[in-house]
This record gives sequence, C-alpha cells and structure tokens, in this order.
Amino acid sequence: MEVGLKVESVYRDEQSRWIVAVAESRDKKAFKQLFNHFAPRIKGFCQNNGSTSDRAEEVVQEAFVNIWRKANLFDPKKASAGAWIFAIARNARIDLIRKENRPEADTTDPFFEQNEPESPLAVLEAERKSKLLRDFVRDLPAEQQQVLKLAFFEEKPHSEVAEELGIPLGTVKSRIRLAFKRIRSEFGEI
Repeated sequence: MEVGLKVESVYRDEQSRWIVAVAESRDKKAFKQLFNHFAPRIKGFCQNNGSTSDRAEEVVQEAFVNIWRKANLFDPKKASAGAWIFAIARNARIDLIRKENRPEADTTDPFFEQNEPESPLAVLEAERKSKLLRDFVRDLPAEQQQVLKLAFFEEKPHSEVAEELGIPLGTVKSRIRLAFKRIRSEFGEI
C-alpha cells in the first residue's frame, strides 16, 4: 500500500516504509497502516504471555505512542520493522508491569511527616552545593551530559537511553560511570 510520502526502495518491506513515512512527515495514513498491521499482533503477543485483554490493549496504546515519538530512531539496516516495533512493545509491557508492582506510599508513615524547617544557612548551603554541581555537570563532555540528563533527570531506563541515542547499552553505562567518577573526584560521595 502506498503512503503519502514516497520513500526510497532501500527499505526491506512495506512496514519499514510506513515507519519512515511517520518519521519524515508524520504521515497519519502510514501510522494507521502500522497500527492496523501490528496492534492485533502485539495484543496477541501480550495475551499469550499472560496479560489480560485490558492490559494488552494498554500495552498496544503505550507502544504506539512510543512508535509515533521514536519513529525517527528506526534504522532498517539494524532491524526489521517488526523486530523494532515488538522491542518497543516488549519494553512498554515491562514498564507497565513494573508500574503496577510498585507499592503504594503509606501517607500515614512517619517518614512523610513534615520535618522541622531547615535553617536559612542550611538552605543557602544546599543551594550553593546544588549550583556547584549543576555548573560541574555543564563542564562534563557533551556525551556524558546527554546520558545523565536522560537517565537521571528524565528518569529513563538505560536501555531506552541507548535506543534513543542509537548507542550500545554498555556505552551508556560507561558514560554514566565516567561522569560519576568525575563528580565524585570533585565533590566526594553524593
């Protein structure tokens, strides 16, 4: 099926062309084709692996939101469209399972009680340290800054950081380790 954008024939299959059309021109017709083709397969995959119908549909929705957002990261030389989409769906399923298994916070726990207000000097010292740390992070190499931003400030899993940046997972972990080594050498344990 032809989509609104003409793409080169270097892509292995029609599904790859659909993803490229979504990436390059946000082609809704191509996205609909992807959804119609893969949504039932993802739902079936989830149900075959123990998910309820509702959870499977939630995984499909989450996966397709991520497919829309990350279509520009698809590289048909590295993986087929199906493999790429199922990897996103698998990660969405894992994220939803983790989210459901998190314990609810017990707001009656003394941990949540208001502590004594900090002294103005303690607040100033904390702000000073925070500014020093932010300035130090800005001086780190760009690759380390980028990985720290995604992994810690945006709270993305290391595997998602690797996928988003198009680098191996080991490289992500190495950059984080090197950044923390430099931070520790400057500030000690944080």
